[in-house]
Amino acid sequence: MKNQLASTENKITIANLFDRDTILHLRIPFSLFLMPIFLFGISQAPGVNLHNTILIFFALHLFIYPGSNVYNSYMDRDTGSIGGLEKPPPVTKKLFYASIIADTIGLILCLFISLPLTGLMLLYMLASKAYSWHGIRFKKYAIGGWMIVMVFQGGFTFMLANMAASGVFGAEWFSQKNLECMVFASLIIGGSYPLTQIYQHKEDSERGDKTISYLLGIKGTFLFTALFFTLGTGVAFHFFNRYYGIIHFALFIVCTIPVVSYFFNWFRLAIKNSAAADFRHTMQMNKISSVCMIVYFLLLLFLNHMVSGEL
Repeated sequence: MKNQLASTENKITIANLFDRDTILHLRIPFSLFLMPIFLFGISQAPGVNLHNTILIFFALHLFIYPGSNVYNSYMDRDTGSIGGLEKPPPVTKKLFYASIIADTIGLILCLFISLPLTGLMLLYMLASKAYSWHGIRFKKYAIGGWMIVMVFQGGFTFMLANMAASGVFGAEWFSQKNLECMVFASLIIGGSYPLTQIYQHKEDSERGDKTISYLLGIKGTFLFTALFFTLGTGVAFHFFNRYYGIIHFALFIVCTIPVVSYFFNWFRLAIKNSAAADFRHTMQMNKISSVCMIVYFLLLLFLNHMVSGEL
């Protein structure tokens, strides 16, 4: 009788699948940290298809990203802090099924945009799963895992957003301007991602995941991020000076002042005491950089489209 009761209580149904623990593991607010790249993609579209833009926004931020988050939680089974959750709830089989449902809904939304875009989104999802899945697990390879995240959350995400907004899905999309945007987006993610791993060195190493932040160490991670931010700033100067004007680049510099200030102050604290490379400082860094970049790319969207009356 007790075994039957336990079986009934543990039975997964649609009604109990998305309980409080599962919803927390979806980490939907954490997914919003990736919004800057999405907004950059929309801002650079020659014209904005509002229907497609809304669909791709919901597909990515409410389903695809959360689906990846919950799948990562299921595979990692972390007991310590993870991105967006200081004290994650226990991991159960529900997380696996929740990831499938979230991914499926995200793909269905993409079908209302175009079949080619749906195929590209499926490729993004497969890369995300390969990053976490123990059969492949790119996450355990410092360079390989970092490159997967840099490319797919950076340039590839820019491409998805820009294609949806512009309605261009063929080879003609790959102009020099769009390719340079993809490089810029990848540098943003490539530099910031190691910082999100800086407080997980112990737990990652115990699980066998030699992340790039673990490989670099605390000081090396900060220097690596500083290098990529410098490279990104150089690309930004070339891009905005060539296609727009110095005012666009000046706005970029102004919007990144809070990011740079917090970064170097945090770096100083972490050098004095490695305990400062913790979850709290990491999440604060994420919030500041995301908000500043969202503000900047919204300004670009306004300058490029709203001023001209396209939106």
